[in-house]
Amino acid sequence: MASSMRSLLADPSRYLRSFRVFLAKSTEHQSMQEFVERQLPGVVASIGNGKSAINILSVGGGAGEIDLLILSVVQARYPGVTINNEVIEPSAEQILKYKEHVAATTNLENVKFTWHEETANEYENRMNAEKKSKKWDFIHMVQMLYYVKDIPATIRYFHSLLEAQAKLLIIVVSETSGWETLWRKHGSSLPLDDLCTYVSSAGIKGMLDSAGLKYQLHELPSNIDITSCFIEGDKDGELLLDFLTETCEFSKTAPPELKRQIMEELRKPGCSENRNGKVLFNNNLSVIVIEP
Repeated sequence: MASSMRSLLADPSRYLRSFRVFLAKSTEHQSMQEFVERQLPGVVASIGNGKSAINILSVGGGAGEIDLLILSVVQARYPGVTINNEVIEPSAEQILKYKEHVAATTNLENVKFTWHEETANEYENRMNAEKKSKKWDFIHMVQMLYYVKDIPATIRYFHSLLEAQAKLLIIVVSETSGWETLWRKHGSSLPLDDLCTYVSSAGIKGMLDSAGLKYQLHELPSNIDITSCFIEGDKDGELLLDFLTETCEFSKTAPPELKRQIMEELRKPGCSENRNGKVLFNNNLSVIVIEP
């Protein structure tokens, strides 16, 4: 690996810029929104039965767009019930955006928000140090397990915090996605270091099976328009390439041969399809709902 290549997460502001381009170019949020509207009501149908308050923990809540969709579904199922929504999110910038989204959203009178500017691991350590183990009715981890050091331990810890009727919901990229192909072939050449771990639904299912946990799986089709990645000097394309490879300034710092291989790989059927002159990267997601 060329020494000039470094993890995208080493530059938080560039990471956020590349993440925003990814969201703009992908159908990720639309796919999640469709799941939340159609399938989530069934998932949360019994989490608040007989309760005067429902406790929800968002692990890696980001800017809160998906969290607010989830809250609206819980509110519809349990009208008027108090919801305590706590958010674990290490990025101060994302928390600020989250608060702006909350301020712009109506009908949140019965929702109490608490933000913790820390990682999932820092939260766990703090709770252990304070000898607290608050129980939750619903915990969700949307696209965040790539950023924890010990994925099985993180799942075990948060699973241990579930109430009897609760659910733990995880969203990660699917084993059928282009990510699986790209990272299996080239992950070892990219500067992942310990800030980011590649994992897909295959890895999570293996962990849950070996832990003997019961779960349901939902597959969500999604894609990313990566056409701009193939336009020399395109700023959005460069940021998108950074996001796909988790590498800061990939197109400038990658060794020429690695860059050639990855650009070639991104066009192949294992990663993408060509449709109406666009290159659409397979961004399929898996939703895994775990029982207590």
